[in-house]
Amino acid sequence: MTSSIDLKQLLPVWEQFRNRTDIAPIRDDAHYDRMIALLDALLEDASGDENHPAMGLADIVGDLIEDYETQHHPLPDTTGIDALKFLMQQHGLKQNDLTEIGSQGVVSEILSGKRELNIRQIRALSERFGVSPATFV
Repeated sequence: MTSSIDLKQLLPVWEQFRNRTDIAPIRDDAHYDRMIALLDALLEDASGDENHPAMGLADIVGDLIEDYETQHHPLPDTTGIDALKFLMQQHGLKQNDLTEIGSQGVVSEILSGKRELNIRQIRALSERFGVSPATFV
């Protein structure tokens, strides 16, 4: 690609692309839903291949979705303990089910805020629930 871009050629192609794909900053929830469906289709087509041609477009669509979500659907501030409580509820777990992080007493102290999760416990929980370790930090 040359260092100068011919806008007279680029802009009509961009307009045609945008009109055919609807890829643009997300305007409303209906547009958001269409972009989610498009991202799902792109990721399915790529089948986990980071070098697949769809991945560049998936990155762009993902950024548009993230921008819209940040502005219109912000996540509430939560702690790692909140995440752990939520995951326990979703998986129907009790304190004594989390033996990988300690005894029922240790789990109770963690859930009540009397004790913090350590690195080993965070790794174990991350592996158990299939989430990023950052979830519990």
